[in-house]
Amino acid sequence: MKLENKTSVVTGGARGIGLAIARAYLDEGASVVVADIDPAAIDEALAALEGEGHVAERLMGVRLDVCDRAQIDALVASVTECFGGIDILVNNAAVFDMAPVLEVTEASYDRQFDINVRGLFFTLQAVARSMVERGRGGAIINMASQAGRRGEALVSVYCATKAAVISLTQSCALDLIRHGIRVNAIAPGVVDTPMWEEVDALFARFENRPLGEKKRLVGEAVPYGRMGRPEDYAGPAVFLACDDSDYVVAQTLNVDGGNWMS
Repeated sequence: MKLENKTSVVTGGARGIGLAIARAYLDEGASVVVADIDPAAIDEALAALEGEGHVAERLMGVRLDVCDRAQIDALVASVTECFGGIDILVNNAAVFDMAPVLEVTEASYDRQFDINVRGLFFTLQAVARSMVERGRGGAIINMASQAGRRGEALVSVYCATKAAVISLTQSCALDLIRHGIRVNAIAPGVVDTPMWEEVDALFARFENRPLGEKKRLVGEAVPYGRMGRPEDYAGPAVFLACDDSDYVVAQTLNVDGGNWMS
């Protein structure tokens, strides 16, 4: 029970990696707030977690648009009222889009930066302020990506957003550690979630491939021999949230089956 008596907030927590992390935190004794923009997905996630035997009193669902600072502030206030404060934040909410550089639209650019960077930063800021006021420190985990470690011809804007997440993780960590708040990140590789069906369809369009081919190829290219699964990120997220990683600060942990080395 490495997270006993802790309260965690997981944005984008109703599906995929976010839901896997929420489940792992519950298993380790934490209370979990599933924050997501989709109310129906929140209801499904809470029902699934309760159906697995998790206690409803340690669960909370909150609709959150990370682009809306009023909603972020309301989330912090409601979690503080219900659980007394926030000990762990997982900034997992994100979107993906791709296009050749000459075809990137302003709307696509703005949406990716608004959610992946601006939303992540101001969620981190609001939660960090509450942690400082509470005086108990905390752990913040940002979800980066292997895409933030390199450029990709068709994924210029998404790569830039995730590079920004890695940079923000470093700077925020150096500022907040004096308050006992550890900020780190996880950089997934290619992960088999429902979102990859959309990614595969985009690659099929821009690379003139049959549907499913890109997904198969990227899975085969991973040294481990397969794409990642959401549950592959549960253990690393528990590690970065608990006292086992007390001396780990400003790091971005690659969890990608050997796809990227740094």
